[in-house]
Amino acid sequence: MRKRDVFVGAAFLTALAALGVGQFMLDETAAAQQAGVQAPMFEVDPLWPKPLPNHWILGSTIGITVDPRDHVFIIHREATLNPANEMSAATDPPTATECCVPAPPVLEFDPEGNLVGHWGGPGEGYEWPQSNHGIAIDPIGNMWIGGNGQSDSHILKFTRDGKFLKQFGRQGARRVAPAAGSEEPSYVGGSHDPVSFGRVAKISFDPPTNEAYVADGYLNKRVVVLDATTGERKRYWGAYGNEPDDTDLGPYDPNAPPAKQFRNPVHCAEPTHDRLLYVCDRVNNRIQVFQLDGTFVKELIVAKETRGSGSVWDIALSPDPEQRYIYLTDGKNEKVYIIERQTLQLLTSFGDGGRQPSQFYGVHSIAVDSQGNIYTTETYEGKRVQKFVYKGIGPVTKKDQGAVWPTSE
Repeated sequence: MRKRDVFVGAAFLTALAALGVGQFMLDETAAAQQAGVQAPMFEVDPLWPKPLPNHWILGSTIGITVDPRDHVFIIHREATLNPANEMSAATDPPTATECCVPAPPVLEFDPEGNLVGHWGGPGEGYEWPQSNHGIAIDPIGNMWIGGNGQSDSHILKFTRDGKFLKQFGRQGARRVAPAAGSEEPSYVGGSHDPVSFGRVAKISFDPPTNEAYVADGYLNKRVVVLDATTGERKRYWGAYGNEPDDTDLGPYDPNAPPAKQFRNPVHCAEPTHDRLLYVCDRVNNRIQVFQLDGTFVKELIVAKETRGSGSVWDIALSPDPEQRYIYLTDGKNEKVYIIERQTLQLLTSFGDGGRQPSQFYGVHSIAVDSQGNIYTTETYEGKRVQKFVYKGIGPVTKKDQGAVWPTSE
């Protein structure tokens, strides 16, 4: 056979193989599209927010909320910055003169990503959390902050510009059982405590009833409902609507029957327009759905085999009147799931582990603005906020999309 014929034959086979691969990919895409699955689509905005002034940097970024003007508020932990490296301009004496200084705990950004406000930290008349956790805006525009430090058993309430309003509970009201012979007070509180909290993860609100729903939390194992004005306790419950029990359940086992109690932390409790409540039982890898009186409705298990810190970290709801979609952060598998709320069908996910835009390191909290854009924060060494631009509803072609980089249109 002539050498030219060999080359032609090889080229022909290569073309056939390429066509086969291409057809396989087309078939896979077509199958997904023919299934009729539609979901919200997003692209990361790698230039949001704009750089911070004053050499400021973020620590573990542990909460986020959006106000009616689509201003984004985040809260972070200054104490998680490494004094020898990341806070070099803040050491005594400074080890550098230009970088870096921890930003104030609460930062406010406008929709374009400009920093327009900042406040927070210890002050007169209140006890700043040992380890702040979560920030939420109530129906009249006030900001609520919890804490999951060892001594955090209270909630703080501020105006949107940082003026202190109220403290519910007091710091240090929870104590562990003392050692034998100790003169320290006996164990105080628990999931039936009518006064103190147990390391609150997040607060959400139901405007029609003026109620606050507290994910309580890192020490307790309950949802607590408060009057949002007075802080009065109205009701509380545990998993499946059971009376909460603080017994240590031990490590999560994906092969065991579902636990009858929440595992710590109870990480979110989000009411909806149709009078349901969606609770993040983080380490049990499940969203539990309740009526607002605590009656259990149903649950969704997400990434069941996940161990350690679990898969169900925080949720936000799409801004349409029906709140059709749930957006769920998973800081262990480093992705955001998109879930059809009524059916609890997991439609798709985006994100991956990493440092680049639309990748995550400890994706923690999530919020949505009025335009449908998503904002996420990252804890541990992630220490940042990211924006994902809503691109409309489209066909689901991949169950796991990975990084959602902007398209070149």
